[in-house]
Amino acid sequence: MRSNGDIEQLYREHGHLVLRRARQVLGEEQEARDVLQELFTSLLHRPGQFQGRSQAITFLYSATTHLCLNRLRNRRTRLKLVEEAMAPRQSEVELPRAERLAEARSLLSRLPEELREVAVYYYFDEMTHEEIAGVMGCSRRHVGNQLERVREQVLRLGGASGKERS
Repeated sequence: MRSNGDIEQLYREHGHLVLRRARQVLGEEQEARDVLQELFTSLLHRPGQFQGRSQAITFLYSATTHLCLNRLRNRRTRLKLVEEAMAPRQSEVELPRAERLAEARSLLSRLPEELREVAVYYYFDEMTHEEIAGVMGCSRRHVGNQLERVREQVLRLGGASGKERS
């Protein structure tokens, strides 16, 4: 990034994607907006973060994911997710999905940091091993190994079945 104008253009072109990504991971509108603001404010203060080694959207996607995962790690956020999971829902149809999302977010917050990112890409975004390897800058084999570790951790933590989605 060379100037505030470059960052403004980046915001105009890709801000909606950052917001959508943050909503997807966090499940909460206001926190998603906070992540959007935090990311672009950080670029204004430290424009050298994006060094052009990848496409801008790849950088923004990865940075957004990291900011969201950091928020999930926050104790207050975890407590809020548990409270939401326990709160009565408007419709019985929403209840199972809401419970699964709350459980998934809770499990994510308890996974080691190095496993969170690959878990979000695979289970939330339904990306392939190859797509994840491209975003993370690693091999498909490494992605597979990380996903196996995620499954082991989930089973150890007593969460969902840990089975790979079909």
